[in-house]
Amino acid sequence: MYRTAIGTSPRSPAPGEAAFTVRKACMADIPALLALINGFAARGIMLSRTEFEMAENLRDFSVVQTAEGVFGCAALHFYTPKVAEVRSLAIAPGLQGSGAGKALVAALEAEAQAYGVEDVFAFTYIPEFFGRLGFTTIDRGELPLKAWKDCLRCPKFQCCDEVAVIRRIPHGHKGVDDTHSVGYDTNLISEGDPAVLLPVLRNPRCNP
Repeated sequence: MYRTAIGTSPRSPAPGEAAFTVRKACMADIPALLALINGFAARGIMLSRTEFEMAENLRDFSVVQTAEGVFGCAALHFYTPKVAEVRSLAIAPGLQGSGAGKALVAALEAEAQAYGVEDVFAFTYIPEFFGRLGFTTIDRGELPLKAWKDCLRCPKFQCCDEVAVIRRIPHGHKGVDDTHSVGYDTNLISEGDPAVLLPVLRNPRCNP
């Protein structure tokens, strides 16, 4: 059940693009999110999504915004009051290696912390990426049964080769706030840096 991927996209940021913003998704982002996610799905490395599914789950999503548009996304999906999943992580080729993927995961971790979630997990083909962010591998049998619901429509249900990873979220959250989105100079972020905790982004004002 292809939940995280970093690779292909319908288009890439313009040459010399140096900055991006991580923010919560809004309805106007749905076409770009569908193009990004279903682009991976066409290659068999993510689970495809419909417009209805995206609208239904949009509040789970955060996006990477550049001057040229949306070029990355990831979702935080809650399963229990203490457990959530990072899913649908996709980064366009033009932002690979920029720290955009790490910034997205950090934003979702901050959101999970604000809601009092204790553990965040993911199913992935790139466990080394999550390992650099403090995740460790786990037996998928230890995860909530609800986490398997997407597996039923996955073509690899009987022979899944994704790796389950998990990270314990620090305690001491202060609750969800209404902080504005945050911009990043990608020249200052590298994949070797420790994860940067971001403010929780809520109630975005999106100007498509």
